[in-house]
Amino acid sequence: MIPTGTNNRPRHDLGAAENVARNVTMSSIEIAELTGKEHKNVIRDIRAMRGELEKDGSDLSHDIREELDARGYAVCIHLTREMTELLLTGYSVSLRLKVIRRLNELEAKQAPRVPQTLAEALRLAADQAERIEQQQAALAIAAPKAAFVDQYVENSGSMSFRQAAKLLKANERRFRQLLLDKGVMYYLGGTLAPYQHHIDAGRFHVKTGTSERNQHAFTQARFTPKGMQWVAGLWAAYQLEAAA
Repeated sequence: MIPTGTNNRPRHDLGAAENVARNVTMSSIEIAELTGKEHKNVIRDIRAMRGELEKDGSDLSHDIREELDARGYAVCIHLTREMTELLLTGYSVSLRLKVIRRLNELEAKQAPRVPQTLAEALRLAADQAERIEQQQAALAIAAPKAAFVDQYVENSGSMSFRQAAKLLKANERRFRQLLLDKGVMYYLGGTLAPYQHHIDAGRFHVKTGTSERNQHAFTQARFTPKGMQWVAGLWAAYQLEAAA
């Protein structure tokens, strides 16, 4: 029998719910959009809160994570649910409600679906089996492509975004959106630029200079061979998710 009452819920379900709560994060950009505050002011509030919390030596590296641009400036800060709710204590009741509702939505999307009847359990098992078959088929297709990328980058230098998309046989619009959604790159003056921690990881080479034609300063980000191998895996995982 599959339990339907909350009092009989297995302990591992409670653990899963706790993990979902811990994994839910919200960005300073979304907080600014929900509250109507300027993003720079939200970042200021987060840093002030972090400063107070770190006075006792707390390590908040996993609770408050900054995304920096190539110049070292914060373009976004990600907060766990706990830190988000703590930040909201200084905001009005109506603004707190908006953000908390959004957090609940994010948490609900990540929460595992627990079957309530035998029929639902059987349907879920069948769906999971079908998803595994689709993923295995997609992986079989992606494997030779990944091997080709590995062989290619061993003998090649850095590659532009367009060259990378062509090598991966990826739709440029979808490839660009993947890099934006996964926090790999962001727009800087209308040009895609990688976040600093990806540069530090050796995945990108960033070239800056001045155009001889019009004397305008430019920044060009290129995937290193290491970065191409890494992003090939990211793209393959995206294809697997799309096939699921």
